[in-house]
Amino acid sequence: MKQRVVYPGSFDPVTYGHIDIIKRAAHMFDEVIVAVASNASKKPLFSLEDRVAMLKKVTRNLKGVSVDSFDCLMVDYVSRKNIKIVIRGLRMISDFEYEFQMALTNRKLNDKIETMFMMPNESYSFVSSKLIKEVAILGANLSEFVPSFVEQKLKKVLQKNK
Repeated sequence: MKQRVVYPGSFDPVTYGHIDIIKRAAHMFDEVIVAVASNASKKPLFSLEDRVAMLKKVTRNLKGVSVDSFDCLMVDYVSRKNIKIVIRGLRMISDFEYEFQMALTNRKLNDKIETMFMMPNESYSFVSSKLIKEVAILGANLSEFVPSFVEQKLKKVLQKNK
């Protein structure tokens, strides 16, 4: 039986930390579905379609990785896909409390789904999409944090929103 997992998130935008976790999960599991949450409550900078397209581009050469989107409870999405494991990234200790709370809530909603925490490479452990957007607004070079095409799209969207 193939081992399948879902790596859900908003990915607004995708960072090298996300990509690191996707690549490492792809080495551990037969199939990794990167599931982009529509999550309008977070007020994403990029549309759902743009976030999916960026992820498809960065994962196009990764065997066993696909990109999808969802607009429901994550546990409902995972259940519909008949998957039992959810991957969540933990960067710093500050992520742990939120992620732990989410994992326990998800377990209450569906106790057949397990959450597996993965830490990105330490060189990306401080990188968050929120931080990337904040430094991009100030004109920082983002080449250490996101692929160049993501940096270009980010700066273009920020320029348009000024």
